[in-house]
Amino acid sequence: MLVLVKLEERYMPQLVDMMDEWTASGEEIVPYAIQKTDYHQFSTYFPSLEVGEGHPELAPDSTWFCLDTGRNRFVGAVNIRHRLNERLLLHGGHIGDGVRPSERGKGIATQMIALALEKCGALGIRRVLMVCDKDNPASARTIVKNDGVLENEVTDAEGRVEQRYWINLDGQAAAPKHM
Repeated sequence: MLVLVKLEERYMPQLVDMMDEWTASGEEIVPYAIQKTDYHQFSTYFPSLEVGEGHPELAPDSTWFCLDTGRNRFVGAVNIRHRLNERLLLHGGHIGDGVRPSERGKGIATQMIALALEKCGALGIRRVLMVCDKDNPASARTIVKNDGVLENEVTDAEGRVEQRYWINLDGQAAAPKHM
């Protein structure tokens, strides 16, 4: 069974195991929030996982790790932005998510996004924006499986084409939650 958990010191072995695997793979670690600082030191890593209210340039966010309770193993992570600023509206969305390399292709991302959508609902977000690179069809499939509807495609500053999907949590059209 998969659950989203906040990082606690007791989860450091699971965190280090996941992050060491990801680092060794040479792949980009996503979401960005889980790789901002050195993950080996709980005292400095833990505070880096979330942005609170009042930051002049960043939207408040929360990070959860996806724990496979049967194996006591971190299989991924999600970062939820509580509201969208101009940059997130175009290129980031409400949810950033990633599955560790050895756990991909097992349906984990679809389940993890469903759990993240529950967290969004609890935060009062009724219309969730998810963004993925066009050249990542697996990510797009997981968003669509969670009722994502493609709105459009935009090109970022590096020339990557990104797809923007909206997910209505209450089944009704709602205005995006902006700053």
